[in-house]
Amino acid sequence: MSEMPPAWHAQDSETCFARLRAERSGLSSAEAEARLRQYGPNRLPEGRRLGPLMRFLRQFHNLLLYLMLGAAAITALLGHWVDTWVIVAAVLINAVIGFIQEGRAESALASIRQLLTAHATVLRDGHAREISAEGLVPGDVVLLNAGDKVPADLRLVEVRNLRIEEAALTGESLPVDKDPEPVADQAPLGDRFSMAWSGTLVVNGQGRGLVVATGAHTQLGHINSLLARVQQLSTPLLRQIDRFGRWLAVVILGLVAATFVLGVLWRGHPPGDMFIMAVALTASAIPEGLPAIMTVMLALGVQRMARRNAIIRRLPAVEALGSVTVICSDKTGTLTRNEMTVQRVVSAEAVYSVEGVGYAPLGSFSRDGVALEPRAEPVLQAAIRSGLLCNHARLLEVDGDWRIEGDPTEGALLVLAGKAGLDLAEEAAATPRSDAIPFASEHRFTASLHHGADGASIHVVGAPERILEMCDRQRVRDGEQPLDPDYWRRMFTDTAAHGLRMLVIAEKAVDPTQRQLGFEDMERGFTLLALVGIIDPPRSEAIEAVAECQRAGIRVKMITGDHADTARTIGAQLGIGVGRPAMTGAELEMLDDQALRKIVGEIDVFARTSPAHKLRLVQALQASGEVVAMTGDGVNDAPALKRADVGVAMGHKGTEAAKEAGDVVLADDNFATIVNAVREGRAIYENLKKFILFMLPTNGGEALVVVAAILFQLALPLTAAQVLWINMVTSCALSLALAAEPAEPGLMRRPPRSPSEALLSGLFVWRVIMVSVLMMIGALGLFLWELQRGSELEVARTMAVNVVVASEMFYLLCSRSLFASVLNRQGLLGNPWVLVSIAACVPLQLLYTYAPPLQKVFGSAALDAGEWARVIAAGSLVLIGSELEKWIRRRIDNRRERPHPQTVHG
Repeated sequence: MSEMPPAWHAQDSETCFARLRAERSGLSSAEAEARLRQYGPNRLPEGRRLGPLMRFLRQFHNLLLYLMLGAAAITALLGHWVDTWVIVAAVLINAVIGFIQEGRAESALASIRQLLTAHATVLRDGHAREISAEGLVPGDVVLLNAGDKVPADLRLVEVRNLRIEEAALTGESLPVDKDPEPVADQAPLGDRFSMAWSGTLVVNGQGRGLVVATGAHTQLGHINSLLARVQQLSTPLLRQIDRFGRWLAVVILGLVAATFVLGVLWRGHPPGDMFIMAVALTASAIPEGLPAIMTVMLALGVQRMARRNAIIRRLPAVEALGSVTVICSDKTGTLTRNEMTVQRVVSAEAVYSVEGVGYAPLGSFSRDGVALEPRAEPVLQAAIRSGLLCNHARLLEVDGDWRIEGDPTEGALLVLAGKAGLDLAEEAAATPRSDAIPFASEHRFTASLHHGADGASIHVVGAPERILEMCDRQRVRDGEQPLDPDYWRRMFTDTAAHGLRMLVIAEKAVDPTQRQLGFEDMERGFTLLALVGIIDPPRSEAIEAVAECQRAGIRVKMITGDHADTARTIGAQLGIGVGRPAMTGAELEMLDDQALRKIVGEIDVFARTSPAHKLRLVQALQASGEVVAMTGDGVNDAPALKRADVGVAMGHKGTEAAKEAGDVVLADDNFATIVNAVREGRAIYENLKKFILFMLPTNGGEALVVVAAILFQLALPLTAAQVLWINMVTSCALSLALAAEPAEPGLMRRPPRSPSEALLSGLFVWRVIMVSVLMMIGALGLFLWELQRGSELEVARTMAVNVVVASEMFYLLCSRSLFASVLNRQGLLGNPWVLVSIAACVPLQLLYTYAPPLQKVFGSAALDAGEWARVIAAGSLVLIGSELEKWIRRRIDNRRERPHPQTVHG
């Protein structure tokens, strides 16, 4: 259909049938085929996926790699094929690493997807038949049963105790009772009880609905189109690397151009020779290892996070998690267990607390803080037994994991009975059920009739005010007494203030000959046993995770479709929004964007919201300068997940749309996993800074060697091919060790870094210059000395290359800490991969020096023992200079901080 007519929920069913030219007996097969050709299949448009070729080509989209490819093209035109192929090999190595790791991330995500073929039961030609959901068309009549997934947007025309789980669309954690009567035209999505939405799940009852929208025209389809229009932001690291790369490219091009001009015009070198020297200078200055090492570091982070149930879809998201300042989290299943649990039982004489969380029937009972045995409390035991008998749910244990089949609130009563030592099978055998009235929204209770040795009784569980109307007495330890409505209403108010959902349990004795249960039996004469308070409890690990976030300077905001009282209670238990009010979705709707930006930093709990509000909250936080991580599981969450700096989708209950929009997928739907990923992201960023601080002096030292040789008319100590050998073989082998550098103590006690923070501070710039100069002095000085002693040019160049590599080995040790000395056991042995990488680099240099094929390609020559001793002595200059600089800096810092002895410096 060209567009969905408005307000189907506000029109009566006859009008809906007439507008769609449909019959209650369904469409004919011929008419359905015609409409399928007109409207198209009932499926959402699939996002375009990049093919392997495009994913590979995308790896080359990097300014520094463009410079290298340009240098390769020019050297090829000049016929310097060795230089050309070495440059091309360096670029290809980087591209292949990135391509492989992106593919692994996609494969990891695919492994947790559960793709189920959707089917629908539809009336065609007057008969019910099962067809593929893709074949549904507007005007079809669909039959719904418990366990079905709603296959399209339906206007409900008949229902029988129909309840539908709509959390993926509206955020409401409990199933919604449906009614075919029209509702107000302006009713919000969650209150359109006459509609069933595509993608939601039938949990109870039966229904019949008229298809009013399919595919892109459903509510899910509208969200899908909104998702396509949302702009996805770059991560903080990519923005920093982009700025750094552009700055570095400008510096390199300026240096190369100035050297070329001075060499030709001042020193009179031939332009062709000077161009080859310029290529060598470009190769020495460009950190071609940066994209490859950054990819490897992020890929290692992907693998570590995958082992901790966080599947990374986009590599930069690994580091972006480390820079978040705000985490906006769903409540149900992420911060909480998504397992309704009884925490409070109120009788006419006492208030009992129930320990234990989740569906495992393990937990104790207490009264006023004193533990007790439920069997010693007759009223408590009677109420628990009544809730067990009046129950249609099932409690199952599968591989040590407890789960509920049926209504989650009824399941909570089963678990309560298990904690009290009652067994459903034994009770059912002793007091079998004769008849029952299932739950329906119009009477708000469920009831069952049972017969046993003591006679017959009706047990009822339902909404507090409704059950209160049916009762005239209340159970006490010594028997029964007249009902005290004021007491119970006070208990209702007090329990609601604790954020608990409420059920009331009552019973009534009847004639043993009665075998059927009717609504006339439910009007009066019941004895109220107890009020039960139920809540979806917080995950214990989420409480600690929230506290860790707060210690790390990260604000946690909870967004839920639940009521404000429940949200505040859960928030207080988690340590979120304590002492602050909660904002409801209705209040949020009344704020314009500017007002929302002012208030969003003050409010941490957002209640009774739909997931559609998340997009506004993300945009408001980002406009305030925050780096935002957003969690979500529904299709309606997808726009916010895409817009957030880091979108975190749920792996178990998440829809495919949410997973596709997210950067990270949680395999266990657990908030604590997000915090683990944040810690990992921070560690990766720290190691990336250490790598850059290690890499830039290496390139700087090489560049200074080449510039000095050109300006002072010296023989070139390093050729372009030799420079690329150093950068792509030895530098990469060494710097990989920094990817395994353990996280520094106190990493999660630091505030998040500013999104505008530069990758290189003033300290870094000074360190780069100092180490570059020391490396140049060692390599160029030994090169000139060897030429003066009469050594061949190839020998002198081989020694210069090995001095640079030896300097890197010594400097790698220094790079493990910015300020602390490494001349101790921890500094030398704290990261064993440093020693492994040095050990791996040594045979590479021996091959470079002695292997005839490499001697031919790179122009190297064999060295004797004395020459190796001079190489090591010249290389150690970096270690001596760096450690001396650190010692001086520590002395200066200690003098500045002497009035504050409690301050500890690395």
